Amino acid sequence: MWISIILSALLAATPTAATPVTSTPLNAVQDRAPAIVGRLERYSDFPSEYVSARNVQVWLPPSYDADRTQRYPVLYMHDGQMLWDATTTWNHQSWDVDDVMTRLIQSGEIREAIVVGIDNSPQRFAEYMPRKAIAGPVRGLPDQPLMKPVDIQSDAYLQFLVRELKPFVDWHYRTRRGAADTMIAGSSMGGLISLYAMTQYPKVFGGVAAISTHWPAGEGAMVNYLARHLPSPRDHRVYFDHGTATLDAQYAPYQQRTDAVMRNRGYRCGENWLSKTFDGADHSETAWNQRLDVPLRFLLGKQLTRC
Repeated sequence: MWISIILSALLAATPTAATPVTSTPLNAVQDRAPAIVGRLERYSDFPSEYVSARNVQVWLPPSYDADRTQRYPVLYMHDGQMLWDATTTWNHQSWDVDDVMTRLIQSGEIREAIVVGIDNSPQRFAEYMPRKAIAGPVRGLPDQPLMKPVDIQSDAYLQFLVRELKPFVDWHYRTRRGAADTMIAGSSMGGLISLYAMTQYPKVFGGVAAISTHWPAGEGAMVNYLARHLPSPRDHRVYFDHGTATLDAQYAPYQQRTDAVMRNRGYRCGENWLSKTFDGADHSETAWNQRLDVPLRFLLGKQLTRC
């Protein structure tokens, strides 16, 4: 009972509230697997009033326990079960985010940051497809059934992130809470929902990495939506990339249209926008791991990234 009462109080607050919370409604379990570099805390079945419960992971940078006064930017990443350890994933591939973050931090190339991984659910397409970008039934791949707009749950998923998960992270970890230090990233459909998050909550998310973005979903509907709803380049940073093999081979025409949108809206390549093509790269966690340093340098780097 007391857990429910505390959690209800947490969920009622606004995302930017600074009220300290002394009681933890969920218990973190530290992942001590040999494959994990650094400190990774896992929350099982994180509850939500908007979407189904799911696992959440919080990776803490090297200095987190050493310097109790320091606060950190936060990077939220979708498909959390694929981010950390290839021995636990369905395809035995992983982004190895902990390894890449640690390497770039130790080399002084990026700022230290907290990374929050959010597992996907069986409703992945429904939660990641931008609802307001479509007007009719939509499918992610040609062999998938059409889904009606009423069944798309991306707005509810973003409410979970902004109204429930972010306040929890901000209260229980030493974060920098402003949009300039709050970023969101994902691949494929995760790229679409990351971009959608920035358009719906531009005062919450100041940086986005859309990796191997699955533009064909909705026949490129998100490209047109960005043309109308892209936030100001004055206080937002956006990274795109794609490969040229397997599913990524479809993305270049859509990305070219998107790049034109970015230029027309005043984004400057290498300053607050970057669009990269990786020849030969396919649509897989292995490929995303191999180039993860590029978006991380763009979002968290201490120097401007060359266009």
